[in-house]
Amino acid sequence: MPKFAVSDIQESSGTGYPPEFAGVVDGRLVRRLTGPAGLSQFGVNLVRLKPGAWSAQRHWHTHEDEFVWLVEGEAVLVTDDGETPIRAGECAGFPGGVADGHCLINKSEVDCVFLVVGSRLDEDGAHYPDIDLEAKPGRYSGPGLFTRKDGAPVG
Repeated sequence: MPKFAVSDIQESSGTGYPPEFAGVVDGRLVRRLTGPAGLSQFGVNLVRLKPGAWSAQRHWHTHEDEFVWLVEGEAVLVTDDGETPIRAGECAGFPGGVADGHCLINKSEVDCVFLVVGSRLDEDGAHYPDIDLEAKPGRYSGPGLFTRKDGAPVG
């Protein structure tokens, strides 16, 4: 489908994170635009963060590039360098393989909305520097797998 209205795509919540790490993304609503656009080489999501919500646990990807553009409101971009305000009209990019954990946190009193685009490489994994969690490769060909940093199963 080459053309569609974003408003026709339902917002969804939830996460693949193990329950002990899932709470920070309560209040994250995602419109998954990749499927309706017929894309397979990269993913596109429009994300709404309620006040207090995080985009994700702070993480970095082993292979995937990731790009975010704040469309509405403001958030705090958290990276290895600390916290930086990011406002509507501003963007940030995270090359795959660069160990710079990142996430957005909505510390404002109103919703913020951002577009996130990332490559969809099945060999990609993710590292979570602040918590005992790793994402193993294979999330596009299967259910994905989280482990502890030492490789032990989560849960």
